[in-house]
Amino acid sequence: MGVRVGFVGVGGIARAHIVALAQMEDVELVAFCDVQEDRARAAAAEFKGTAYTAHQDMLEREGLHALYVCVPPGFHTDAEIIAARKGIHLFIEKPVAVTLRKAREIEAAIKDAGVISSVGYHWRYQDSTRLAREKLADRTIAMVLGYWMGGLPGVPWWRVMAQSGGQMVEQTTHIFDLARYLVGEVRRVCAMAARRTVMDVPNLDVSDVGTAVLEFDNGAIGTISSTCCLDFGYRVGLNVICRNLVVEIDGGARILEAGRVEEVRNKTDVRMLQSRVFIDAVKSGKRDAIESNYSDAVKTLAVTLAANESVETGKAVDISP
Repeated sequence: MGVRVGFVGVGGIARAHIVALAQMEDVELVAFCDVQEDRARAAAAEFKGTAYTAHQDMLEREGLHALYVCVPPGFHTDAEIIAARKGIHLFIEKPVAVTLRKAREIEAAIKDAGVISSVGYHWRYQDSTRLAREKLADRTIAMVLGYWMGGLPGVPWWRVMAQSGGQMVEQTTHIFDLARYLVGEVRRVCAMAARRTVMDVPNLDVSDVGTAVLEFDNGAIGTISSTCCLDFGYRVGLNVICRNLVVEIDGGARILEAGRVEEVRNKTDVRMLQSRVFIDAVKSGKRDAIESNYSDAVKTLAVTLAANESVETGKAVDISP
């Protein structure tokens, strides 16, 4: 018998995970839950599972081994908690919540139950990131420059601060997480943000520009900037600067030294890889290959929420251990 997998949320990024899992012979896609019944039924029909609109019913009836939770950040309620208490292992899309209170509640349930958790920070699985870690392993990092510059996502919830957390929390979180992964933990955050140009979109209350300055525990300094004011994708990535070395990560990696440039393009299907790693962990009980578990993802959330707090207060915010 394969690993029995269910989904809470089947729109958006969930589709990529479903398609990846459907290619694995040791996985059974058995249940699909979504608040939009037609969407749940469509997924269930395509992948020969059962449709639900209430995750409580699905978790009670289906005997799942693993659950994918792919809902907007402000819509995390009790699915992870119920699943953990039933011994169901969890793959959760980023960011894991819009408040630390909710994230800590879920984290406690996962720890108490001892279930395996993995969070969808897929940049950690890229070929470029692996090369960057190798090159930076014995170097003193001076600073990082990160950016997520593009357009406004089309989904309505993204435009509502209470549901998405804003661009730094929901989207640029990948860059904050990558900075933590390559540099280390963040000690303090100071940020500014504003709504400057996107004035013609109904029901939008998120900033369209913002910059966060990070102080890392090891003394490195970083800036990560975001904008959603463009009508096209412009630039997404992270540059890491050491003495006489620059590592640029975007669609690949460039290693720049005096008189020398090394490049690698991302060839790995990271959606497939991160699910393969998760399913293998569920089967074996070995978690070492999972690059971001729930507790680690909560640390990234804490940094982005600190940036939002700094915007609101006008003060630097210390990150609690």
